[in-house]
Amino acid sequence: MLWVKAFHIVFVTSWFAGLFYLPRIFVNLAMVTPGSVAERERLIGMSQRLLRFTTILAIPAIALGLWLLLGFGFWQAGGWVHAKLVLVLAVVGYHYSCGVLLRQLMAGTCQRSHRWFRWFNELPVLLLVAIVILVVVKPF
Repeated sequence: MLWVKAFHIVFVTSWFAGLFYLPRIFVNLAMVTPGSVAERERLIGMSQRLLRFTTILAIPAIALGLWLLLGFGFWQAGGWVHAKLVLVLAVVGYHYSCGVLLRQLMAGTCQRSHRWFRWFNELPVLLLVAIVILVVVKPF
């Protein structure tokens, strides 16, 4: 199980790295001046590749997490596990919303400002901090 846990941590870390950077590209996309087609297309391409790669990383992170959950006995764990699962669902929702926002940015229908994306970019940091605290401290 230690190998499973180690690889879970590696994939979660990699997944979050993508979730930290993708909205940062959105900030830059929101700041592209009208008529800068090459810059816009370059940022869209970067976003598409990063979202695809981040999604690929999320799959083993979640699968290994489920393996750990079943291996250690979900029903025997404390309430911290339930809280962590709620936060993991929030991370999955955030990941999904990044895909929705990217599609809107590609279509030119996204009305969000670069300031909004800067705040949006902070959410995965808060989620990661809360998840790590739950896993390490196990407060309840």
